[in-house]
Amino acid sequence: MKPRTDPAALPTAGAAGPAGPAGPAARAARAATVLAVLALLAVLPAVLVLTVRHDGYHTDPAGLFGRYAACWALFALALLALRRVAGAHVLPLLLAGAVAVTVTGLVAPPRTSTDSYRYAWDGRVQSAGISPYDHAPQDPAVARLRDPWLFPTGAACAGPDRAPIPGGPVPHCTRINRPAVHTIYPPVAEVYFLVVDRLSPTGARHKPLQVGAGLLSLGVTGALLLILRRRGRDLRRAAYWAWCPAVPVEAVNNAHVDVLGVLLAVIGLGLVAARGTGRRAAGGLVLGAAVATKLMPAVVLPGALSGALSGGRRIRDAVAVLVPAAGFVLLAYLPYVLLSHGSVLGYLGGYVDEEGYDDPSAGSRYALLRLVLPDAWAVPVLLVAMAGVCLYVMRRGDPHRPWSGALLVTGWAFALLTPGYSWYALLLIALVGLDGRWEWLGIALAGAAVYLLAPVLGHRSALGATAYGAAVLLVLVVSAIRWQRRARCGMGWSDCTSGWAGGGPVTGWARSSCSGRRCRPRRSSRARPRRCS
Repeated sequence: MKPRTDPAALPTAGAAGPAGPAGPAARAARAATVLAVLALLAVLPAVLVLTVRHDGYHTDPAGLFGRYAACWALFALALLALRRVAGAHVLPLLLAGAVAVTVTGLVAPPRTSTDSYRYAWDGRVQSAGISPYDHAPQDPAVARLRDPWLFPTGAACAGPDRAPIPGGPVPHCTRINRPAVHTIYPPVAEVYFLVVDRLSPTGARHKPLQVGAGLLSLGVTGALLLILRRRGRDLRRAAYWAWCPAVPVEAVNNAHVDVLGVLLAVIGLGLVAARGTGRRAAGGLVLGAAVATKLMPAVVLPGALSGALSGGRRIRDAVAVLVPAAGFVLLAYLPYVLLSHGSVLGYLGGYVDEEGYDDPSAGSRYALLRLVLPDAWAVPVLLVAMAGVCLYVMRRGDPHRPWSGALLVTGWAFALLTPGYSWYALLLIALVGLDGRWEWLGIALAGAAVYLLAPVLGHRSALGATAYGAAVLLVLVVSAIRWQRRARCGMGWSDCTSGWAGGGPVTGWARSSCSGRRCRPRRSSRARPRRCS
């Protein structure tokens, strides 16, 4: 019997590629496919360079989004072409594309976010022996640390992304957003800012943070490849991260520290998926470091606890993850608690209020829920829905594929919260790279549409509902198609057996509660089994 494969997964990286005629015609077809991928990998970085160099966030956001959408279209074509590439060529192409795409983020200063200027300031303050949680950037107590780059004066303050600094006859401003509030970033992020500041040459400005983010982005690609290879999965999945336009734009050009949290979350999930309490505990430590970087990676913890409520030793396995994670977060905050005079939570509470997470009627959050529910119901319904998703993952999830549960929780959290910042989706993109369910990438593109087009189109709530609604529709349609294909192939939820299915592993359709066992398709003794197309 022929091996059953995941209809949604890409072909195995070690395989020779799609079946075709033998001989010179097959070799010519394979060569043409490789050339097509190389051509797309030449055009995609070129368009990314044009996108990053286009300083249109304030002056031409619609044009900027048009360029960004073109990059996503080229990204999709490159992924489709990669499906046809023979296994021996996949890894070199993937790595070459990862480097080419990543470096495009270095060709210009940060274009669509000023967060990295706060990173540079926090690192400088720490290098001066001051806690970053004690003073806001405009505080006169740290005025001696200001320089013309972060705190320009005079005519340089005319830019749209400059925040005024009170005091003095000469106009004084800063590139740092929200200069009147204390930093919001957790301790691992602050340590990263300090390290970058210490390693930066004088006058380097934004470039060290961009270079550091680029190296971290390539590190995520390496971690994905390592995990996929050890798990026997298709290496092509790593291209969902390595070639995604959001990576050079948000992780590299804007140098968002989220990429460090993503790297730690990927490594942590890879360790949690391994056998042995020691590795699971190590995974918990790394996941704790991810949470202590940006808080957002806490959303993957239910995935890390996949199957914890299914009985047996799963509760002990869950404790082996949660205790180290919580312990690391507490210990990471401890030095800053001891050295700081102010709260180490900084502007966190104010940020939640500002973004409308506590009051749905005040912002554009919960856009999809507010389409069908009163504003006052949005938060309670969100909490109930996410609790249901988390419980499902912890009850039915596969502990040997924790990223699948993490993707489910993260994806629905984004869909229901409808965040307005596109870089939050970097974590989601990396989880897609591990799991392979590409349809969730629509959430990332929806976030970019809201972030870039809201200043032009207005009606942020309507825009969020439209963009995220389309992304959710894509997820539901593709999921339904996969369900039908699985049923057509005879792969039922109850067909779980140990060992191998048809001589080879099933790569993606195994029921979550099988706990790593393989699913064998149903078939009648009188009829030949159907093949998945």
